Amino acid sequence: MSSIRLGEIGKISMCKRILKSQTNEFSGIPFYKISTFGGTPTVYIDEKIYREYKEKYSYPKKGDILISAAGTIGKTVIFDGEDSYFQDSNIVWIENDESKVTNQFLYYFLQTNPFITTNGSTIKRLYNDNLRDTKIPNVPSIQQQNQITDILGTLDKKIQTNNQINQELEAMAKTLYDYWFVQFDFPDQNGKPYKSSGGKMVYNPELKREIPEGWGVEKLENLGTIVGGSTPTKSISDNFTKGGEGYSWITPNDLSNNKGNKFIKNGEIDVTVRGLKDAGLKLYPEGTVLMSSRAPVGYLAISTKEITTNQGFKSFIPDKKYGKNYIYYTLQNNLKVIEQHASGSTFKEISATVLKDITIIQPNLDIVKKFEEKVSSINSYIKVNEEQKQELTQVRDWLLPMLMNGQVKAE
Repeated sequence: MSSIRLGEIGKISMCKRILKSQTNEFSGIPFYKISTFGGTPTVYIDEKIYREYKEKYSYPKKGDILISAAGTIGKTVIFDGEDSYFQDSNIVWIENDESKVTNQFLYYFLQTNPFITTNGSTIKRLYNDNLRDTKIPNVPSIQQQNQITDILGTLDKKIQTNNQINQELEAMAKTLYDYWFVQFDFPDQNGKPYKSSGGKMVYNPELKREIPEGWGVEKLENLGTIVGGSTPTKSISDNFTKGGEGYSWITPNDLSNNKGNKFIKNGEIDVTVRGLKDAGLKLYPEGTVLMSSRAPVGYLAISTKEITTNQGFKSFIPDKKYGKNYIYYTLQNNLKVIEQHASGSTFKEISATVLKDITIIQPNLDIVKKFEEKVSSINSYIKVNEEQKQELTQVRDWLLPMLMNGQVKAE
C-alpha cells in the first residue's frame, strides 16, 4: 500500500458560476447553494441556461462525490445524475480515475474528515490546493477497495433501511393522530369514523370551530407538569463528565444532532452529582417529552431514561391524565401556535407562563387511551430501530478509519 494525493487521482472541478439574477424561487432546474447542499433546494435556474452550461463547462457525472468547500467543510453527496446544478467553488468534485481510487472508496475516505491544517485545527474554507494535497495514506488494490466499501456499504444500507421503516411508522402514527384529533374521525360506538358518519359536532366559541359533542377546551399545562432546566458552572470541570458515567443532560443542540430520531437517551456530555447540585437540577422520569423553548423553539423528543436539561427547554412530564405519545403529537400539532407565542429580539423564546396558557382541544379520554395503546406499539418498533441504527452507526464509525488506514483488513 502506498499513499497518494487526491490531486494525483483527478482534477478538481466545479460548475460554471450562476449569478443571483439567474435564479428564481419558483420553477426550473434545482440549484443547490452551499446552504441547501445535501438538502432541499430553495432556488432554481432556467432549463436553457442549465443545458447550455452543462454542455460547455464542467459538470459532474453520476456517481461523482460532490464536496462542500465552505459551510460544513468536507460534507459529501454522491451525485445521483438527476438534473440539478451546484454553486461554483463552494461545491466541487474530483474527476477521479477509478482505476486508481473508486468513487465509493473516495466517498468513505472523505468521511474520515482528512482536511486539517498543519497546526491541527479544522479549516474554515476548503481551497483546491487543500484538496489536491490531501493524502490517502494507504491506497489498497481495487479489489480490496471494493471489499472495504462492501462492508461499509452493507452497514449503511441497513441504517438507511431502518430510517425508511421508521419514517413509514412515524407517518402512520401521525396520520392516526390527525385522523382522530384533527379531522375527528376517531371510531364511534359502532367503530365507524365519528365525523364522517354524522357524529354530532358543536361550535366552540373559544376555539372558533366545531368540535365533537362532549369535547372541550383546556390549556397546554393540562398535558403534564411543565419543567425547565439549567446549566452548571462550566468553569468547574467536575460538574461534567462524558461516556455515560453521569446523568443525562440534554441541550437543544443535542436535539438538533438527534434530528430524525424520536427518542433520546444521552446528550453530548453528562452532568455529575456535583453538577446537579451546582445548577439545582432535578431529574425527570423516562417518558418525559422534551421541547426546546429557544434556539430554536419546537424540537421534540421523548426520553428513554431519567434525564435533565439545560435552560433551553420546557419539557412535559406525563404525570397527569395523558400519556407521552398523546403529549408528543399534541405538541407537534400545535407547534405553529407555540412558535407564534415566542418572543425575543436576539432569538425567539417561549416562557413557561405563556406556554401554559395556550388553548388546546380537550378530547374524550377513552379515545386518548385507545390512541395511546395503538401508538405505543408503533413507537416500540421505532425505538428498537433507532437503538439498532445507533449501534450500527457506532460499528461503522469505529471500522471506517481502521479500514481506511489498513489497521483492519477486509476479507
